[in-house]
Amino acid sequence: MNFNFPLHLTLVGESETHHEVIDTLSHQVADTLAHVAGHAGQTAEHAAGGGSPELPNIFTFLNPLLPENIQHFIHHYEIVIFSTLVWITLALFAIIAYKKRALIPGSVQNVVEWTVEMLSDMVTGILGKHGKKYIPFIGTLFVYIFFMNLSGIIPGIHAGTSKLNTTLALAICVFLYVQYTGIRNFGPLGFLHHLAGSPKSVIEWCLVPLNFPLHVIGELARPISLSLRLFGNISGEDMLVAIFVTLGVGILSFTHLPIGVPLHLPFIYLALLTSFVQALVFTLLTTIYFSLMSHPEEEHH
Repeated sequence: MNFNFPLHLTLVGESETHHEVIDTLSHQVADTLAHVAGHAGQTAEHAAGGGSPELPNIFTFLNPLLPENIQHFIHHYEIVIFSTLVWITLALFAIIAYKKRALIPGSVQNVVEWTVEMLSDMVTGILGKHGKKYIPFIGTLFVYIFFMNLSGIIPGIHAGTSKLNTTLALAICVFLYVQYTGIRNFGPLGFLHHLAGSPKSVIEWCLVPLNFPLHVIGELARPISLSLRLFGNISGEDMLVAIFVTLGVGILSFTHLPIGVPLHLPFIYLALLTSFVQALVFTLLTTIYFSLMSHPEEEHH
């Protein structure tokens, strides 16, 4: 959405007094601030018209300064840009923590080691000691999703996980890795036997025509359920914050200033909890999917 703020410079003639100049400029500044505050009303109208309420991001205000082709590119890929900023920030943090590692760890190293230990205990607690090889993948999923969820709380940034294309891409990565693990662990024929329900008796073999398509549908439904669950919770959380921000600005709209009553603050704390819970649910389900593709001797009882 583009904004053209009506702040124009007025040529002052020699006959104008200083008071007239100040009065003219103050009216122009007030009109500009009114347009900024009016964006909350536009957001509310967009929600009432059937669209989802969404707070403006940094590109919303930079677009008027950019060429039209760059505006279209940024609008199309803004979620990819925000998601990329998250993993670049995490990569820089990891590099700094690795370079400053010491026998007596500092605060940064303590945070990193505690996070790795927590994720390692969670994965090995479900998969057993053989699950250590999955810790890098599952741990990266948790950290990346958690910080993408949190990025939506930062003013001017949208959470990558509030869009279905991001969550579906993550879920497809999980799906492909899980299927690859199953084929590697069981072999191609053993994998098909596993999808058929691992039949052994005559009765179980007779049920293969029923069990096999059910197992295939179940496998295909997993990335859909993973992506929709994460997308629905994070997008709902962002919409809730946007609604209460616009409501808070609307209460003080008579001031014609881009300020409002902070009605959204309680939901910020709720968003912190939701960000952690949803990242944890996504990684826990991923870990369980890996456990279902493990050999009986590798399962942790």
